Amino acid sequence: MIVINVKESDSLDKALKKFKKKFEKTGVVKELRSRQSFEKPCITKRMQKIRATYKLQMQRTELEG
Repeated sequence: MIVINVKESDSLDKALKKFKKKFEKTGVVKELRSRQSFEKPCITKRMQKIRATYKLQMQRTELEG
């Protein structure tokens, strides 16, 4: 259960923003999407490697530029 402490001076928009942030951190939606279809372990490992190399390339270009 997500609990959000809201002050009286805070608006509804701020409360919703806090809720959305906490909800994203829990990873419920990400897990739900991953459970919709089965993916072989070798494919998940391959995708992790591809993402890691992409991130590394992006970091290198930031340092150079």
